Amino acid sequence: MSKPITVGHFAFTPKARRYVREIMKSGRLSYGPFSQRFEAEFARLHNCAFAAFMNSGTSALHVALQAMKEQGGWKDGDEVIVPAQTFVATVNIVIHNRLKPVFVDVDPITYNLDHRKLIDAIRGGKTRAVIPVHLHGLPAQIDEICHDARAFGLQVLEDSCESMFAKFKGQPVGSWGDAACFSTYIAHLLSTGIGGLATTNNPDLAKRIRSLMNHGRDGIYLSIDDDDGLSGERLREVIAKRFSFTSIGHSFRATEFEAALGLAQLEGHEKMLAARKRNAMRLIENLRDLEDKIQLPIVPQDREHAWMMFPIVLRYEDKAGLTQHLEEHGIETRCIPRIVDQPCYASEYPDLAERFPVASWLTRSGFYVGVHSALDVGDMDRIADCIRQYFQVVRRVPSIIAEETVTLDHDADLTYAGKKATEPQPRSQPWTQPRRENAAGLAVSEESPNPLGAST
Repeated sequence: MSKPITVGHFAFTPKARRYVREIMKSGRLSYGPFSQRFEAEFARLHNCAFAAFMNSGTSALHVALQAMKEQGGWKDGDEVIVPAQTFVATVNIVIHNRLKPVFVDVDPITYNLDHRKLIDAIRGGKTRAVIPVHLHGLPAQIDEICHDARAFGLQVLEDSCESMFAKFKGQPVGSWGDAACFSTYIAHLLSTGIGGLATTNNPDLAKRIRSLMNHGRDGIYLSIDDDDGLSGERLREVIAKRFSFTSIGHSFRATEFEAALGLAQLEGHEKMLAARKRNAMRLIENLRDLEDKIQLPIVPQDREHAWMMFPIVLRYEDKAGLTQHLEEHGIETRCIPRIVDQPCYASEYPDLAERFPVASWLTRSGFYVGVHSALDVGDMDRIADCIRQYFQVVRRVPSIIAEETVTLDHDADLTYAGKKATEPQPRSQPWTQPRRENAAGLAVSEESPNPLGAST
């Protein structure tokens, strides 16, 4: 029986084992040197001055938004713009902070928040922030989002839980907004079991985030090291305020064990990213001749893809048949993180599917498979063979993989990974099909270059 092809992977490397043994020998489990090293190096790699490591990316998002709310004096019921296609945590942390999520549809190419629709969602005096999500490993159009947000005095909280290390126009995700949050949960780019980080270049915001993840404790004492070497009046003040809480916070702390696992993986992240990219390109090359049936990832030229996962969207069908076929053949799948059909939002937001056609199409027809570093090109060939079997198409033998820059009708430069080196294939209208309807029930014609018939 063939090995399962999973969506995620964790390897307990010799370095990670050594770090864990050091912690066990030291007896120090609470916030300490491994957490500090992990935070400092992660912040450096993302062009940020501060990072706070805690127990999940969701927790990081929660306290980052809460810190913004406290700092800005926002009122309950103020609005925060979120994409209509994301994981539920992006929306839930807005609601938990007693704020109101305002949804914006996503781009049919990148699946990230459609920046062209952002301004229409801003309401003067009510909108306080926008949370762009860098989905699947691909950065959103973060420069335009930040430009428009700042023009209206809004805060930007980057949800980078799926896209650490990736760069947009040469600048890392996480360094564009006022703060950013990352996840190190199972199956993410770095996996520490539980874990997440918040980054920022704002010292006041950093102080508030670290306090809120520690029950809202007074910033004078957030670590057991904060009273080391003190004496006299300063020591007396710290002792008096050790259990003073200035905000209503949370217990969102992680331990040295998780930080050690993250630090060990961080030191080898470039090899991990290269392996993911290799696998993604192989899969794209293998599936190119099925693009009349499925939409493959396309990477705009101005950004990098971290390939946390490999999204596939059926153009004209529900995904259920294909995903079941893959699962029956030992290939794990997951739906693209979705919002519009979630039961938990149905009563408060009953019309999301009707209002956001791109998100509805992705919800109905989109899923992803793994391309992580424990997989190889043989695994990618097996995924492609299985998909081709579903569509009853014989697989081509993949040729040399190169990168091709193509221009779509909306004049965006895109890097298409998977061109045959000896066979030029112009792709000025990659979605042009005879008139028919796609899985979202929207007409697609020869004049429509994308699967929704929408302007891109």
